[in-house]
Amino acid sequence: MYNHETYLSPFTWRYGSDAMRHIWSLAHQRRTWRQIWVALAEAQTHAGLVTQAQLADLRAHMDDIDLPRAHEIESEIHHDLMAEVRTYAEQCPVGGGVIHLGATSMDIEDNADALRLRASLNLVIARLRELLLVLADRIEAEAGHVCMAFTHLQPAEPTTVGYRLANYAQDLLADWQTLNQLRDGIRGKGLKGAVGTSASYGDLLQGTALAPRELEARVMASLGLDAFPVAHQTYPRRQDWEVVSALAGLAMTIYRAAFDIRLLQSPPFGEWSEPFGSRQVGSSAMPFKRNPIHTENLDSLARLLAALPRVTWDNAAHCLLERTLDDSGNRRVVLPQAFLIADEMLTRMQHVMDGLRIDDGAIRRNVAVYGVFAATERVLMAASRRGGDRQLLHECIREHSLTAWDALRQGRPNPLPSLLSSDSRITALIPPEEILKLLDATDYVGDAPDRALALASAVREALT
Repeated sequence: MYNHETYLSPFTWRYGSDAMRHIWSLAHQRRTWRQIWVALAEAQTHAGLVTQAQLADLRAHMDDIDLPRAHEIESEIHHDLMAEVRTYAEQCPVGGGVIHLGATSMDIEDNADALRLRASLNLVIARLRELLLVLADRIEAEAGHVCMAFTHLQPAEPTTVGYRLANYAQDLLADWQTLNQLRDGIRGKGLKGAVGTSASYGDLLQGTALAPRELEARVMASLGLDAFPVAHQTYPRRQDWEVVSALAGLAMTIYRAAFDIRLLQSPPFGEWSEPFGSRQVGSSAMPFKRNPIHTENLDSLARLLAALPRVTWDNAAHCLLERTLDDSGNRRVVLPQAFLIADEMLTRMQHVMDGLRIDDGAIRRNVAVYGVFAATERVLMAASRRGGDRQLLHECIREHSLTAWDALRQGRPNPLPSLLSSDSRITALIPPEEILKLLDATDYVGDAPDRALALASAVREALT
């Protein structure tokens, strides 16, 4: 019995959902193996190799998983699949002798893994859909909410909160499309024997009504899974790499959004903050702290997921000749962890986006302080259109801007509007009151609101 007196993976209980843990559980793996053995036996009844009584016996005990007995056998023979074959056979006095007839281990294990990949992708896609819908709601609500944009982590020009959110949603929608395409293309090894030639099935089926390819087709149809037309002992490990890479791409998108939230929660920005419970503790030493623990956790988990595609790359690249076994141990860890991390990240990010706090006061303050610098471009364009020398005007605005930055660094109010509206080099071209109007950056967001709303609409359309 495993408990907290021994090492447990955080993914056993802390990160990820019970639904995802179930897919990657040992019991579910063994049930899936048995499902495939039953499908194989059913197909073999059409060749006269298995009787209806034997098939019925296998079906009757398909869910009678006995892991203690399987582990007991495995400790002696050091082969987990054969230990399950013997455990299953002990339970089936009539049909036990035909279990795994003609098959090699990976005919069972790789088809089972393909089924688990597909089930896991279904769960990830469903959670991503929920997150995208939450984001669409927030984009629509904040499409016209003007805020400062920052490039190089420096104030740039105004944008809107909804447009910033739309950037994340656009990438997440691309992730959703990629994951859907991968899910729809998941394939199993099929039934091809030890090196993929179906030789064992050819011998077994000799003189029967079935050919090896027909047997394979019947089994795969029963499983609802397509097979690779060509495989060695395993299905091409490139499939694992593609799946884990797509999950890492999803993590990349969430990582960026989470990092931005962390930046914007910092008091110098103060514009966004993740939800913080009324009884939540931010620090053991500093009771006043409101640390962004959810977004920090998201970025931490994303870093681990980002490292996993390299392992699957090596598995695919080093699957030498017809097969090597040096992928087996790490696949037991990499595949479930990749999905459990993605599962946890999606659930946690949805919680963050659901409860994301937008501080309009801080946003307006930052626009008032920094927006005027961006709006100097409007003054430059207006004065140039009225006959001013663009280069002289640029130098004039640059000088006043540097003076204003110095004032801000010393904690004084921004003097730039008064400096520009009282400089005769500019007022000779534009009246002071018009200069002050041009320096109001709150409407200097171009078509950002419309683009944000269009992206939200595209998300909803794609998810229908």
